Parts: sequence; structure tokens; C-alpha cells
Amino acid sequence: MRRALRFTVALLAALTMAAGTPAVAKPHTGATAAGTPAVAEPHTGGTQWKPLAYTSAPADNPLKGFLPFAGEFETFPHSMEWFYLPLSDVMTGPRTFDWDAFESQLGAIAKRGHQGVFRFYLDYPGRPSGIPQYLLDQGLLTRPYTDFGNNGVSVAPDYDDPRLVAALENFITALGRRYDGDPRIGFVTLGLIGFWGEWHTWPHDGWTQPENWMPGTEILTRILNRYDAAFDVTRLLARYPSPENKSLDIGYHDDSFAFETLPPTSWHFVQRLIDEGVTEKWREQPIGGELRPEIQSCLWDEPVSCTQFEDFGQSVAQTHASWLINHGAFTGTGFTGGKFQRAVEAAKSLGYELSVTEAALSRDRVRVRIANRGTAPFYYDWPVELAAIDSRGRTVRRWHTGWTVAGIQPGAEPAELSARINTHGLRSGRYDIVLRVANPMRGGIPLRFANTSQNNRSGWLTLGSLTTR
Repeated sequence: MRRALRFTVALLAALTMAAGTPAVAKPHTGATAAGTPAVAEPHTGGTQWKPLAYTSAPADNPLKGFLPFAGEFETFPHSMEWFYLPLSDVMTGPRTFDWDAFESQLGAIAKRGHQGVFRFYLDYPGRPSGIPQYLLDQGLLTRPYTDFGNNGVSVAPDYDDPRLVAALENFITALGRRYDGDPRIGFVTLGLIGFWGEWHTWPHDGWTQPENWMPGTEILTRILNRYDAAFDVTRLLARYPSPENKSLDIGYHDDSFAFETLPPTSWHFVQRLIDEGVTEKWREQPIGGELRPEIQSCLWDEPVSCTQFEDFGQSVAQTHASWLINHGAFTGTGFTGGKFQRAVEAAKSLGYELSVTEAALSRDRVRVRIANRGTAPFYYDWPVELAAIDSRGRTVRRWHTGWTVAGIQPGAEPAELSARINTHGLRSGRYDIVLRVANPMRGGIPLRFANTSQNNRSGWLTLGSLTTR
């Protein structure tokens, strides 16, 4: 609920700016280093606005773009890594957990400066069962199957068994209690239910095959509500839009992107969004997924060499996706030449692209106008700070702004933000005033603005300079 409220405020701010009235992107009741609340105020003259030049932002901006499966890859720019984990690796009893395997994955990814995106599963065709052993020991009903090349390796559990339902609810609560807001985590896909944790058991769906192995609507609703209650900061994504999740603080992931995405086919992702009335949910909740494996490489050939595919640009425009698993871009020696450049541009087209269009500086105040040139907002309240850099390149003062760039909508009028700064006590001279959105994960990639004065290495964007006497 608090997550939705923050986004409502940010969205209203953007809409207010579109009407020509300065607005605050986020309520702020704290104080800056100068002791004055950092709030946006109407510009009353004096300091002039100066434009900042645009250039495309890097493809490895945080929390967007293409993802590989977790590992060391230098063949394509990225800021996140994907992994699966069997529930049995962490859940040892009805209310007991061993998080070592999960911590190992998160820690390895964070060491590479990346954030993790993940899914826990019970049933992954072709892999050993992910069902906690204690449930199997208690006699939980399981079903063998040969679909998807499984040949009996994994088994489908009875999702309606009260013992399993209780286990899933306990796990979700424990996961949220321990990891909600963990800066090493980019996004969580719900998982747990169905083949690959993708919330389907096709062809065992009651239509293609007589038996329907999916849990009933009541159980699905319980799982969804438990996730929604357990996570307030970290963003969640469900595989399919449904009547049960449409009003929850949960986004979606399309795992057959640019293959079964575009309407009007009833089971395609965008058509599902249309049918559930959630085509605008991306404004507050993220969209992610996986580029269909068969097209991860051939889609960037010129001309496209895939035998079946959908237009990638249209798929992005209609879903407003922020990130996609595209392991094909990372394998082997990677892409080269024009193929590499086309894939990089495709990765850049995902999610946000924030640009400071103008800045106005004085010795006691900094104002900026920030536009989103991307296709989705930035979804996290990362800290925004200002600093003064002297002629020798030293940071001599910093100011915490209380600003957020979360929720700035693509295509809207730039959001205007203002903060007071205290330059008293600085030696006489000229100082560059710089802005940074810091990644809260230690060693993480900072958010870079789409401006020529952006230092991509440090994360600092130079807004201009001022002179003190």
C-alpha cells in the first residue's frame, strides 16, 4: 500500500507539471545539510535556467536492459543477472530456512556490481524436484510427467494440499521479512507455481489434458496476497495479469517476449493486459520478462533471420518493459559489428532514460528539470544528492536533497525539483555543482543521466558552476 501511495504522489506531480505548475516529485519532511526542507518552489526570477545537452544513456544503466543467466560475462553491457533456485535449497521445515545457497547467489552477483533478479521453483522440467524434502517425507502427492523433455526427472506437486499451501505462505513471509528492500535485489518474479514457476501447467490444464494440475483460484489469491503483504519496497512481477492480481502492487513478466506478445491473439501478453484492463499498470509497477529463447540471437541479424518473431520495437512500446532475459547476447564470443550495435540499441530502448533538460544554480539553491525519454519510469526511491567540486576535482561539500526520480513518466513535461544548498564557508572560487542518483548497493552501477556532462564512471552529472566570494 505504501508503495502505491508513493507512486500516486509522483504521478500526480508529473501531471501537475504538465499543467504548468511546479511540483514536488515526492513529499519531503526532512532537512538538507543546510537545515532547510528540500521542496520544489515556484521560480520567482533571478537565476536563469540553462539547458543541458542530451546524449544517449549507457546500455548498462541499473535496473533495466538485457540480462544474462548469472555468471561472468563481458560480451554485452548489463546491470542485472538472472537466476533460478529450487525452494528445497532454502526451506528445511515448515518454518525453518537455510539461506546459504540464496546468499551465495546474491553475493556473487553483487560482487560483480550487479543486482539479481530471481525466481524460486518447485517444478522445473528436466531438473530435480524443488519440493522441500520434508513435504515429500510427509507424503505430498506428486505427479510424474514426460512433457518438455522431463522424462520423470521432476514431478508436479499437488498444489491444493494444505501442507504445501502453508509452506508457500510461510516461505513468502520469511523471504519478505529478510530480503524486502535488500539493495542486491533488482526484482522478484513470483515463481513457485507451475512448470518453471511460470504459473501454468499446460498441457495439464483441464482443456488440453483432462486433469488440471493448477491450484484453485482461492489458493492462487492467497499466494498473491501473501506476496503483496510481504514486500513493500522490492518490486514483484507475476507471469500473467489476472482478476486476482490486477489491483495488487505487482507488475508482470512476459517470458515469450516478441514471440507471443502482441494482440489480438487471446493468450498473447498484451491482449491479456487489455482483457484485464491493466494496460496502464506499467506506470506504477514494472514489466519484465524473457526474450523468447529461439529468437535471442537471430532477432538482431540484418535482415532478421528468425523464422517466427514479432516486431521488437512494437513489443516494447506496447508493454513498456524495463528488462528482459536475453542470454543469447552473452554466450560464446557475443555479438559483433552491426548485430552488436542493434542489440545494444534494443537494450537501451527498455525502461527509463532520464535526462536533465535544464538547471538553475545559485549560491543557496539548485533547481533541475528532469525528463524521461524512455518507455517506463524508474521504480525505486534511490537517494539523490548534490555536491560541490573544486578546481582540483575534490568533493568539498555534499547535500542530501530528499528528491526522488521514481515515477517520472515518459513523455510528460519535465518534473521540476528544487533544493536549498548551503555554500557558506566555502573558499572563494569556482565550483562545479554536480548531481548523482546513488545505487544503494555497495559497488553497484550508479544511475546515469542522458546528458553529455554525465560522468559515466563516477555517476556524477555536472549541472553547471557557481562562484563564491
